[in-house]
Amino acid sequence: MKILMVCLGNICRSPLAHGILAHLIEENGLNWEVDSAGTGNWHLGECPDGRSIAVAKKYGVDISEQRARQFNKADFDHYDRIFVMDRNNLRDVLAMARSTGDRAKVSLFLVNDIVPDPYYDNNLFDPVYQLIAARCEILMKELAV
Repeated sequence: MKILMVCLGNICRSPLAHGILAHLIEENGLNWEVDSAGTGNWHLGECPDGRSIAVAKKYGVDISEQRARQFNKADFDHYDRIFVMDRNNLRDVLAMARSTGDRAKVSLFLVNDIVPDPYYDNNLFDPVYQLIAARCEILMKELAV
């Protein structure tokens, strides 16, 4: 199973989802791949936001080695599932889809909701971490079937 997490800049939400799921994959001995990307190009090559790194570290997850990259059409070929953090990301990723097969791989990370972007509110990092961690636990079980 190859999974891609996508948010806007690839420095807050998708690195957390990438790191948390990678941690769970390792803990459970699964032979899965997970990565993350952003729909925008503002932070290419940068490490995750320091606040994301800090909240992940607080819960025993190290995301400090990740580097931001931009989503591209080749990601449809490489990944089995592409999870986006909000409806704008969903729209942007689906706009790049080349086929119904590409579109079928893409869905919101949360089934019928969005993951709030904590970038402009320091107080959101912990609740966003908790939200992502809870969904990653469920997602891992759903995809392992």
